[in-house]
Amino acid sequence: MYQNKMRQTAFSLVTAIILGFTVGQTAAASASELSATTLPLFDEAALAALTQFDTPGMALAVVKDGQLVHLAGYGERELSSAAPVTADTYFRLASASKAFTAASVAILVDEGKLSWDDKVIQHLPEFKMQDPWVTAEFTVRDLLSQRSGLAGAAGDSMIWPEPSGFSRDEVIHNLRYLTPLTSFRANYAYSNVLYITAAELVARVAAKPWHEFVAERIFQPLQMQCYAGPMPEAALQNVALPYSFSGTDGFAAIERNAINGAMLMSAAAGGIVCSASDMSKWLGFLLSSAGTTTAAPVSRAQLAQMWAPHTIMGVSATDRELDFTNFSAYGLGWRMADMHGVKVVHHTGTLSGFQAHVVLIPDRQLGLVVLNNGSNSGARQAVVQTVLKYYLAPELQRDWVGYYAEQQQRRAQGTGAAALPVGTGEVLLALQDYAGTYADRWFGAISITQTETGLSFQSARMQNLQGILEPFADHSFVVRWHDANVARPALIHFQLNNRRQVTGFRLEPYVAEPGERHEYRDMQFLRSKL
Repeated sequence: MYQNKMRQTAFSLVTAIILGFTVGQTAAASASELSATTLPLFDEAALAALTQFDTPGMALAVVKDGQLVHLAGYGERELSSAAPVTADTYFRLASASKAFTAASVAILVDEGKLSWDDKVIQHLPEFKMQDPWVTAEFTVRDLLSQRSGLAGAAGDSMIWPEPSGFSRDEVIHNLRYLTPLTSFRANYAYSNVLYITAAELVARVAAKPWHEFVAERIFQPLQMQCYAGPMPEAALQNVALPYSFSGTDGFAAIERNAINGAMLMSAAAGGIVCSASDMSKWLGFLLSSAGTTTAAPVSRAQLAQMWAPHTIMGVSATDRELDFTNFSAYGLGWRMADMHGVKVVHHTGTLSGFQAHVVLIPDRQLGLVVLNNGSNSGARQAVVQTVLKYYLAPELQRDWVGYYAEQQQRRAQGTGAAALPVGTGEVLLALQDYAGTYADRWFGAISITQTETGLSFQSARMQNLQGILEPFADHSFVVRWHDANVARPALIHFQLNNRRQVTGFRLEPYVAEPGERHEYRDMQFLRSKL
């Protein structure tokens, strides 16, 4: 477990304020004008979660009945300097960014500049899916409701690991190469690339870059100092550094996902930067019962569209047991479910080293946001459950940190990893015969280079996708990435012609059963020269 001086001075690192919301408006009081108090149960849960789930720091905001009842920072945003997390510390929202992307579309719907059911090609003529009928029928609503027919996370190889070497225009162009897994609109399948597409559609209709549109039409009216684009130097003085943790090596900073002020290509899917303090203003607006005001970016009618079920999702046995959940669905930038008899609108965010969860219960005028700079989802889950049970089912309150720790331990003990494929450790050709430059029509070039120690792998478009090739068997190697956090190890299978010349290769995850949903399924690399 993570132990450091934070544990001796835990509460001295809590920054907390109480802030009132005027219905239909955002609060603008400064921290110096506000009283300092938090709900002790939430403090205890957050601090225990940091320790149990090896998470350096966390920020939590809770809004209830138009009042900000809890706003606090815990732990450390950067371990080497022991810099504390405050309510104003910046984190990446990861996929909680998608709500802002959907809201940017909703603003244009409110203005009559597009409709949810417009065909995408009306606004982005270059948009093209693999199936011509799907291309013709694909609507703006389809971009946001996770029902494209693609495999879940299809195209993510163009986004992560950061920094991406692909532009947003290239992401849209390459959609045509992604093979559907199911029928169009038949099933839920999570997509990031379609949110990037939606943002570019907004940019086209609004005639300005998406990040500027979000800043002008959402952040500024709500007085949120958040960023979908470049950040000013002053904001970088209080940013959280993302971390991974292993039992053998302890904490490791994930520098590639660090907040350095640069705009991410993936901002619309998962790259917005914000603080708990500013996210509380977002919660306050979303929960406001008043109609559209000059400060309200999106009308209640469009929020209703965003919070309506568009794509049915499964309900786990755990959700039924813990929350009495009967339905789960995806809307437009939001998930929704019922918990303890009320509708819950929410979205998680997960990026290596950052975790987020935004939760709204409109009927109870309750909202919360959890942001942290660790890689164990147990931390956010425990805090979210603590807050929700406090308000929805206090009789069912328990030690949620202990509960999720026990669940993780059971999974680790009871679902042992299937044995990895075992090879001979030898290949049939000399190593230099596999070396060369290979290219896929949409992912770009890969260089396989012979070095003194063997063969190396380097992607031309994704600079952090580099590693070494370890002989596996026949004409196959295991790719071990230099940074183990960028991706799981892969198998590379070289292909030969009838003259025993290497002509290309395919990739698949180095696991017992890779299946057909993996990230390399649509890639075929051909050798540039024989």
